[in-house]
Amino acid sequence: MSPEEDKPQADGKEPSLHRRILDDVEGKILSGEWPPGHRIPFEHELTEQYQCSRMTVNKAITELVKRGLIERRRKSGSYVTHPHAQSAVLEIHDIRLEVESLGLPYRYERRSRTDRAAKAADRRLLDLPEPTRLTDITALHFAGVQPFCLEERIINLAAVPETAGETFDTVAPGPWLISRVPWSAAEHRIRAVGADPRAAALLAIPPGTPCLVVERRTWSGGLYITHVRLTYPGEKHELVAEFAPTHPR
Repeated sequence: MSPEEDKPQADGKEPSLHRRILDDVEGKILSGEWPPGHRIPFEHELTEQYQCSRMTVNKAITELVKRGLIERRRKSGSYVTHPHAQSAVLEIHDIRLEVESLGLPYRYERRSRTDRAAKAADRRLLDLPEPTRLTDITALHFAGVQPFCLEERIINLAAVPETAGETFDTVAPGPWLISRVPWSAAEHRIRAVGADPRAAALLAIPPGTPCLVVERRTWSGGLYITHVRLTYPGEKHELVAEFAPTHPR
């Protein structure tokens, strides 16, 4: 096969074979047709399918490896990787942006929403007086077809009374709160846990799978606004912080 196969047509209308292979494989990964862990066709199979040189196929696969979409395994082939996101430890981030940074389509799904009286555990979390009422929300965030994060959140209705009129059917609670309520401080707690049966079922993972749990509560003017528990399958997320050394005076 001539090296000319990897060049675009002179009129610019037809993509090169390298670009066509790249786009086809990437499209199947991002659409979810080829989920994480799926073995993509061997290079010799792609060579036969596209009627091109092995070098052209290898160039496309190498670029997908660099993008983090696939990984090569010695003597086994190339496989679709699991999404792996980074976020700053002290940052209140939008999960949609985490997913989109991976080049994957984002989807939000509210699983439950209730207004209820605060329980003893809730009152300890948010330092609430006994008659306080809360909005209790459970939601899933998806990266492609795979659950990416389980969100379990309570919102103090005394701090954000307009929450009572919001269904959260189409908008996630995090960005909704940030756009409406000025918060002055936040506290993060980060733990590694094994997925309990309920979380495992929602995240479509086996019970006991290692997960990263980020718990956060925010407050403003001495009044707690919300507590959220975000559960990520451990292999799909890591937390990153930048810091500088302090110097003694």
